Amino acid sequence: MYTSRRQFIKTGMMAVAGTIVLPEILSTNIHQTFEKRGFTTALQLYSVRDAMHKEPISTLKSLAGMGFKYVEHANYSNRKFYGMTPSEFKKVLDDLGMQMPSGHTVLRSSHWDAAKKDFTEEWKYLVEDAAFMGQKYVISPSLEAGIRQNYDELLRFMEVFNQSGELCRKYGMQFGYHNHDFEFREQLNGIYLWDIMMQKTDPEWVVMQLDTGNMFVAGAKAKEVLAKYPGRYANLHLKDMTANAKGDGFESTVMGKGILPMKEIIELAINSGTTLFVIEQEAYQGKDPLLCMQENYDMMHEWEYL
Repeated sequence: MYTSRRQFIKTGMMAVAGTIVLPEILSTNIHQTFEKRGFTTALQLYSVRDAMHKEPISTLKSLAGMGFKYVEHANYSNRKFYGMTPSEFKKVLDDLGMQMPSGHTVLRSSHWDAAKKDFTEEWKYLVEDAAFMGQKYVISPSLEAGIRQNYDELLRFMEVFNQSGELCRKYGMQFGYHNHDFEFREQLNGIYLWDIMMQKTDPEWVVMQLDTGNMFVAGAKAKEVLAKYPGRYANLHLKDMTANAKGDGFESTVMGKGILPMKEIIELAINSGTTLFVIEQEAYQGKDPLLCMQENYDMMHEWEYL
C-alpha cells in the first residue's frame, strides 16, 4: 500500500496600493467564499481526452495555468493513471497545485467474486490507489448491458454497489454512479432503470453523480430529478447542451452557451446537498478543446462558481 503524502502549496498576494485593484480583491473574496462554503468545482479530464492521451503532463500544466485546481480522472488501467503510477501522477498534480477529488472507473461484474462474496484484487487495488490520490469519490460511469437488461441481475448488482460503498468507506471515500442516457430511457418491469437504481442502492453507501447533459438527451430534466431524490446527489456533472450540426440531436458545448438553465440547476443542486461540481464537455463545435476549457473556466468564474 502506498504511504499517502500531501503537499500544501502556499500562495502569496501582492499588496498593491490604489483603489484600482479593489474589484480584483472583491472578486477573489467571492470566489473563495464558494469554496469555503464547502463546494468544489472540478474539470473532468475526458473533456481533453486526446490531449491527455498524447501529452498528459503538459495538458495538466495548461489547465493549471487557466486556473483549474481540481480534476476528475477518466483513465485508470493496470494500476496507472494516464500511464503513470499513482506516485508519479500524484507528484505531477502536487507540483501543479492540483487535486483529484473524484475519478471514473467502471465497476464490472468481473470485479465481484460471487463465490467468495468479495471483490477481486483488481477492484481493491483501484480503491486503494484512489485513496492514495486523495480522492473523496470513486465513481462508476456505466453499467454493462447484461446487467441493465435483466431485472434480477440489476438488483443483484445494486447490492454489489452497496458493498463497494462499504469498501470505499473503509478508505474514507464514497462510491457513486454516473448516469448516461439509457437509465432514463430503458425500463425493467415497467420502471425506469434510474428509479430502480435509486431505490435499490443504500444512500448510506452509494451517492449519485448526475450528468445534466446525458439525462437531457433522454428527455429527463435535472430540476425534476433533483427534486425527486433530494440529498442523493453528492456530485453533479455540469454539461451544457446544444443542437448538433446535423440538426438531428444534441451535443455538449461550452458552459452557458447551450440551452440548459445551468445556473438554475447549480443552485438547485446546492440546495439538494451537492458539494462537488464537475465540468464536462465532449463536443467542441470545431474549436480546440483546450480553448473551450478556458471558456468554461471563464464562464464559471463569471458566475462565481470558480
